[in-house]
Amino acid sequence: MAETSAKGAVRTVDVAEDRDGQRLDNFLLGLLKGAPRSLIYRIVRSGEVRINGKRAKPDSRLAGGDRVRIPPVRLGEPDAGEGPPSGMAERLAEHIVFEDRALLVLNKPCGIAAHGGSGVRFGAIELLRRARPNETLELVHRLDRDTSGVLVLAKKRSALLELQRQMREGGIRKRYLALLVGRMADSFTVDVALQKSVLSGGERMVRVNAEGKESVSHFQLIERRGGHSYAEVRIETGRTHQIRVHAAHLGHPVAGDEKYGDREANRRLRDQVGLKRMFLHAASLEFALDEGRSPYVLSAPLAPELAAALDRLA
Repeated sequence: MAETSAKGAVRTVDVAEDRDGQRLDNFLLGLLKGAPRSLIYRIVRSGEVRINGKRAKPDSRLAGGDRVRIPPVRLGEPDAGEGPPSGMAERLAEHIVFEDRALLVLNKPCGIAAHGGSGVRFGAIELLRRARPNETLELVHRLDRDTSGVLVLAKKRSALLELQRQMREGGIRKRYLALLVGRMADSFTVDVALQKSVLSGGERMVRVNAEGKESVSHFQLIERRGGHSYAEVRIETGRTHQIRVHAAHLGHPVAGDEKYGDREANRRLRDQVGLKRMFLHAASLEFALDEGRSPYVLSAPLAPELAAALDRLA
């Protein structure tokens, strides 16, 4: 990656071939270490960032050899302004469950978004970049803010592109653990299309709609506890809020789900067993890199607060 600039001046960066296909916002986040996502979006939308002399959008895809114009950007001290606090970054780094030369895997806690945006100042990716300022880290996929579990980040561009391709083609096995309200059948498959919309306040809402995108989830009962169902869920597609909406559609919403769930059941579970969050955990991902030569089985243990609530259910 070549670049030309004078101190405090506009600079021009030549995109390397191995960055072909990368989103502009992610490219800039990797280049402008410590810059909050809100700043990246602001300079792109203002037209100050240009690709080959033309205005661009945050999700514009780069090609090897493109020339990116970047305006002067003043970043505050590490703990100042909008940047993530170092203490929080260090605490999140303690949740790393696997790492090699290609990947870093986090057991993401509930309450932390995968990335900043939509009212969230910073998420897991910003925090880990703060903890690892000299490394390149890119999100392979996303998890809902209130879902805990396996979150994979790529340290190599080749691994990112290969995993994103497998995500699109359904080549990754995804396994979740969930507590569903009520007594579900031993197993069932939900194959109904989902449509996403954004409310006026920016909140995402997903509904069953035949005109939406194909979505398939497989539910398998593990055991019944206290009149509810502890289940394993495997998904063939990765739509926004897929498991939550599919479970609610069948009349067995995810316990603790404030958006699609049963409010009265949530209140009882909070009072009786101390369940104060949504009981949905990304337990494992299975895939292979290097054209199948390097298999991975990445797993994250059930969050302690979920295990404790499950133990209290008679």
